[in-house]
Amino acid sequence: MAPRPGLIILDLNLPRKSGREVLQELKEDPDLKHIPVVVLTTSRSEEDVAGTYGLHANCYITKPVDFAKFVEVVHTIKDFWFGVVTLTPIGS
Repeated sequence: MAPRPGLIILDLNLPRKSGREVLQELKEDPDLKHIPVVVLTTSRSEEDVAGTYGLHANCYITKPVDFAKFVEVVHTIKDFWFGVVTLTPIGS
């Protein structure tokens, strides 16, 4: 069995399958549903925000277009999820 990640960062705009479909599959899989999913996408649509939370996303963040701000957001995600939050142990 492949090791499971402690956190999944998911874009809604994927080339072959929508991020919503991936999120739904993750949250329906008993082995994966406890892994937190951060949606990091360009959409500011209220429908996308509500829809992803309805599929049990743990967080919704709109990607900044400025690269420096994007890097800052990624560091903030890392600091929060791996420095502040207590995650379920991997493999649990």
